[in-house]
Amino acid sequence: MSDIFNEVDEAVRREKLQKLWERYQGLIIGAVVLFVLAVGGWRGYAWWQAKQSAEAGGAFQAAMTLSSEGKHVEAEAAFAKVAEQGTAGYRDLARLQAAGESAQRDPKAAVAAYDAIANDSRLNDTLRDVAAVRAAFILVDSASYEDMRKRLESAASADHPFRNSAREMLALSAMKANDTASARKWFDQIVTDAAASAALRQRIQMLMALSGDGGNS
Repeated sequence: MSDIFNEVDEAVRREKLQKLWERYQGLIIGAVVLFVLAVGGWRGYAWWQAKQSAEAGGAFQAAMTLSSEGKHVEAEAAFAKVAEQGTAGYRDLARLQAAGESAQRDPKAAVAAYDAIANDSRLNDTLRDVAAVRAAFILVDSASYEDMRKRLESAASADHPFRNSAREMLALSAMKANDTASARKWFDQIVTDAAASAALRQRIQMLMALSGDGGNS
């Protein structure tokens, strides 16, 4: 008897499924088609992204080669093209490199380009700090200590990876301005930073001696 009831239940289920199919087959087919199209579209987009990234990487490397060969004008143009047309990661790096190439012929333009990067809130702090330090390197002999402080004080903060490069620029600028107290402050922050390299510590000791601190931390 249980077999008969099972067969009846199965027949009822098939009948219900048939009615559901007849009623909703358009929606079901449409949902399947949309799913297939979505998967295909995602795969196509992923392929396109990978292709764009590979092309941007190749163009970036070609620009780097031009730079290493001393072809700075050509390299600047190549980096500028990547900055305009490349994928997101390469665009930002290319902007930084293009500014570096322009420094070879037009330091003022390079500083402006670095400033644009340093002040771009879309970018991460590391990239912005690199731009700020590079601009400061160009300006250290001409800018006032106050200007250098405004440019670099954020990058010199304890949680920033290029803090000691920023501090060194600030110390040099303070020395140039005969501001020994400020120079000593930056010297001290470097020599007490466990992340400072041995080469940097040695250089700072020499600068401290030149500034009249006697090389003592």
